[in-house]
Amino acid sequence: MTTIHTHQNNIEAVPHDETTRKRVLLVSYHFPPVGGAGVQRPAKFAKYLREFGWDVSVIMAANPSVPVLDESLLADIPAETIIRKARTWEPGYKFKNNIAQQNQEEKHHQKPNLFSRTKTKLKGIIRSAAKIILQPDPQVLWLPSAKKEALKLLRSMPHDLILATAPSYSNLLLGSKLKKKTGLPLVLDYRDEWDISSKYLENSQRDRFSHFIQERMQKKILRSADALIATTEASTNHLLQRAKSFGTTLPGICIYNGFDDSDFEKINQQTVSRVASKKLRIVYTGTLWNLTTVAPLTLAIEQLATTAPEILQKLELVFVGRKTTEQQQLLERIAKTGCSIENRDYCEHTEALNLMNSADVLCLLLSDVPGAERVAPAKLFEYLAMRKEILAITPAGETAEIVKRYFPENHFKGNEATGIANWLQNKVQSDKKKNFTQQDITPFNRKHQAEQLANYLNSIIKKTGN
Repeated sequence: MTTIHTHQNNIEAVPHDETTRKRVLLVSYHFPPVGGAGVQRPAKFAKYLREFGWDVSVIMAANPSVPVLDESLLADIPAETIIRKARTWEPGYKFKNNIAQQNQEEKHHQKPNLFSRTKTKLKGIIRSAAKIILQPDPQVLWLPSAKKEALKLLRSMPHDLILATAPSYSNLLLGSKLKKKTGLPLVLDYRDEWDISSKYLENSQRDRFSHFIQERMQKKILRSADALIATTEASTNHLLQRAKSFGTTLPGICIYNGFDDSDFEKINQQTVSRVASKKLRIVYTGTLWNLTTVAPLTLAIEQLATTAPEILQKLELVFVGRKTTEQQQLLERIAKTGCSIENRDYCEHTEALNLMNSADVLCLLLSDVPGAERVAPAKLFEYLAMRKEILAITPAGETAEIVKRYFPENHFKGNEATGIANWLQNKVQSDKKKNFTQQDITPFNRKHQAEQLANYLNSIIKKTGN
């Protein structure tokens, strides 16, 4: 019998029994064909849990208000997966985005007459009121129909456990309500910490009233849970301390984000060679926003434009994914230096992997803000699976520690623009590559992690007596 290291109340992991299959209800508003990095984790759990004795049911949004869809992710979902969809009352993402753009245009272009000022102020009041009402996030408008559909499913066939993954944090709220109705054990999976998301996510609530309401929600949810999972050791410890501060002691385990070997079988093995391009190709994939700012790299490139402009002629930067307005402006500053830069929108996961594979160096960004030391971006693990060199610009913390295991000289903090510039210059002038092939990255394999999850869920079932 194997033992999984857990925090607080250590629980003996129970390997799956081929003769006794179990079923978990996965609560996930975001699920394929919804795209984005956050969808990978629940999708891969659904893909591999069946191999370790757990069948999967999913409750998801029928009409999710999201920026991107990725139909290719549907290939990961086993045909045996039971999926139930519930409609949300949220407006569509395009509508919300158009309203936001109109507000920006009015703010910058409209003459400040009385009518326009009144109109802008009124819209601001409506937006603020909506944020206050929609707690903990807009996906709370999905809860009524999702609860109804989930209970219908739970009554129609036996389930052994509820696994709610967040964000969105309304998933956790739904999981808590379902636990109260059914008595099934509830496990919370924090892809991101609630408090960190509340601080940095676009359109998140930061006012005192929202903080008060969400503190009460977190207390209620954690007190109703039987266990929790987080994506870093530091985050797991932090969340368990939060639970303790709310008067409850929970078992918890870290299951990192990871990579799926089968995804890499689809990669086009023809890569862009440095001999052919004569440039060092650096690729970043993922959203650029206030938690993954490109500012330090921008400053380093601008510094090179002054001290060694010839280096920029041998650099090629590729940024793939959504960008906030502020981050787009930082990329435009890079373009003004004369450095070659390719700016791509969100693309399907397989295409993103092919772009990673075309790189000489993969770029990892994490802003130096409170809480970031407990964050490990999901893309880090696919970067490691690529066996490519990584340039990491992150604060001290768990991400830095992981990167340094493999590339001890390739990590910089956000305030080390000169160090980044020197590294880029040395890398361009050197023909040596530092791709690694021997280091063990098994703990980050999605199939291995699904087995880890299955054993942990078995232990929760054993502990709760269900």
